Amino acid sequence: LDADNYETDPCLKEIRRAENYSWMDIVTIHKDKLPNYEEKIKTFYEEHLHLDDEIRYILDGSGYFDVRDKDDKWIRISMEKGDMITLPAGIYHRFTLDENNYVKAMRLFVGEPVWTAYNRPADDFPARKQYMKFLAEEAH
Repeated sequence: LDADNYETDPCLKEIRRAENYSWMDIVTIHKDKLPNYEEKIKTFYEEHLHLDDEIRYILDGSGYFDVRDKDDKWIRISMEKGDMITLPAGIYHRFTLDENNYVKAMRLFVGEPVWTAYNRPADDFPARKQYMKFLAEEAH
């Protein structure tokens, strides 16, 4: 995606329309820009899940999303300017900055945003059970 022109990017506009991403904001994760920076960085790095998809579009900077594979092993996904990721509801994950200690990201939601993170273990939520069912079906 064209992060330099995200406000007018037709590709982003089409993704938002097709996926019904009706809400968005922009967050800058940097010690000089984010209130309670140290606390938030620790929270982002705690392994957790959400009951809704997590959609992030990197407008500047870089970082890593770590996700668990079907065998519960970590997979590190490097994210940089122009990248977009959708983490499905129920997937355990965490986020960390790289050595640049800076990322500016667009957060997208279907409907009103829900920021609640459920730290592991959170296996009893329907979103987690649905995600595990999806993994089992994909394995066959």
